[in-house]
Amino acid sequence: MTAKGSREIHDDDKVGDIERTADSVTDDETPTYSSDSVTARSIDDGTRVASPEHNDATAATQNGVSAEAKEASAETHAPGQGGPPDADDTPEAGRTKLETTLIVLSLCAALFLAALDVTIITTAVPTIAEEFNSNIGYIWIGSAYLLANAAFVPTWGKISDIWGRKPVLLSAVGVFWIGSLICGLATSMGMLIAARAIQGIGGGGIIVLVNICISDLFSMRQRGVYFGVMGMVWAVASAVGPVMGGVFTSQVTWRWCFYINLPISGVGIVILFFVLKLHNPRTPMMEGLKAIDWIGTVTIIGGTIMFLFGLEFGGVTYPWTSPTVICLIVFGLVTIGIFVINEWKYARYPVIPMHLFRNRSNLAAFSTSFCHAFAFISGSYWLPLYFQGVQGVSSLLSGVYLLPYVLSLSLMSAAAGIIIRKTGNYLYLIIGGMFVATLGFGLFNNLPLEPDFAKIVLYQIVAGLGIGPNFQSPLIAVQTSVEPRDIAAATSTFGFIRQMATSISVVIGGVVFNNEMQKQYPRLRDQLGPELADMLSGSSAASSVGVVAGLQGEEGQIARGAYLSSLRTMYIVYVAFAGLGLIMSLFIRQKQLSKKHTEHRTGLKTLRSRTGR
Repeated sequence: MTAKGSREIHDDDKVGDIERTADSVTDDETPTYSSDSVTARSIDDGTRVASPEHNDATAATQNGVSAEAKEASAETHAPGQGGPPDADDTPEAGRTKLETTLIVLSLCAALFLAALDVTIITTAVPTIAEEFNSNIGYIWIGSAYLLANAAFVPTWGKISDIWGRKPVLLSAVGVFWIGSLICGLATSMGMLIAARAIQGIGGGGIIVLVNICISDLFSMRQRGVYFGVMGMVWAVASAVGPVMGGVFTSQVTWRWCFYINLPISGVGIVILFFVLKLHNPRTPMMEGLKAIDWIGTVTIIGGTIMFLFGLEFGGVTYPWTSPTVICLIVFGLVTIGIFVINEWKYARYPVIPMHLFRNRSNLAAFSTSFCHAFAFISGSYWLPLYFQGVQGVSSLLSGVYLLPYVLSLSLMSAAAGIIIRKTGNYLYLIIGGMFVATLGFGLFNNLPLEPDFAKIVLYQIVAGLGIGPNFQSPLIAVQTSVEPRDIAAATSTFGFIRQMATSISVVIGGVVFNNEMQKQYPRLRDQLGPELADMLSGSSAASSVGVVAGLQGEEGQIARGAYLSSLRTMYIVYVAFAGLGLIMSLFIRQKQLSKKHTEHRTGLKTLRSRTGR
């Protein structure tokens, strides 16, 4: 093709040609560099590097590429020999500082609300269940949100590749807004649970698309700061949720747990609509629908929901040995297996490309993230039970007691992002963070029976300092090891793994705690009587903290001791997972991060050019 002809090509077609050329440089399915990372790599596959004396146009012609395409390809991939990153931080995507600030604040607000709705309802559930005269609310008001949230995360990432980040993000926020409105207006428990599922679908999209948008907006070196801020936002929202829910329920109405989302998310939609500048492919609706991997979408959503349903039902609604629980878990896993086979062998545009797991560093980063999320949620979810059941404080005050954990991990999350931007090193933060987290959760096994604020505060700070760096660092490790075409898929896979870890962690923690309380039933029956022992055993224990708070003298000490013993055993499991995360982090590879930002293009033309189909 002549230079003149090349210039007449439509932008999207030219980008496709450039990216196909760049992709053809190596046949390695798990390359060691990406658009924003620079890593040393020996060239021993027969590819000859042109000498400086060669004419660029001649060299490009020999490879079947125009000089213009070669230059753009080099800008996209830019492999090097581990030299220093770009010296200057040039403005990215032509944004002003005000525009960047507004975008980041809007993304923070959206993520805050999506995270807040995981926990804000916990202190309002008893009031809601009483108003609707329905016991199923104790389980399903929270579970409906979490199940839908986790199940739809991978799908949101893939459709953003087809229709673009901005319209899909706005759609996710819109779905969340509609779900929140219906929740606030709910007239029955069934209506509320259905609305919570709608909320969860939108919330899952918000969670993954915030990270994908940050990846598209900022260079690899810069995005660590913003990932750190988002980790801090998530932690704060998770901690203040129960407090806010308690305040709304006691001072106004529980419906404000949902109404609070409407003005904040509404303003966020308006700001993002006018300020967020990302490539919009304007893909026609029917063409986009044809490009969706429907088999993969249905199997990952269906398999995830069945598996998590089984975990939610087990030991609470039905015994773990019941056919209902066994069938849900088994068929859920089988369906997820069908999803894996489809993505591996048949999908044209897979929801989760299986080659992401062929890279050892990626696999280690995903595993570390799973263990990190598994351990992190135990602090936010189970420490309040310790404060209420053992220390005897109210549900609102337990949120205040949790502040050392939340503040330490929030500050460390933000600090880790700054360190990554300054040094370009994320590996030491990952390994060091998991080491300190393992130590911190080990200290939880020494939490005191009587008030000892020095231990309570210190142990939480140690655990928080270890948890903080690993909200974003493993994601950066993954993104440096994948091609630009896989950034969204890798990010949504990362988010999906974290959501699954969170859901599984809560269930496993509950199983361990309930089993330990059940083991103590004979002793509690002898010392407290059968009536109290029944209330404090098995699945009834976690919901009986109010009963424990009302016990005085020796009876109260016996009951609190039983809670503490069970919680200590439970935290042995979390120490084991934190330790496993530490071991897996040793297999993650460090790569040098570039300050250079390149725009990522979405749409069907880009997908087709990259897959060759």
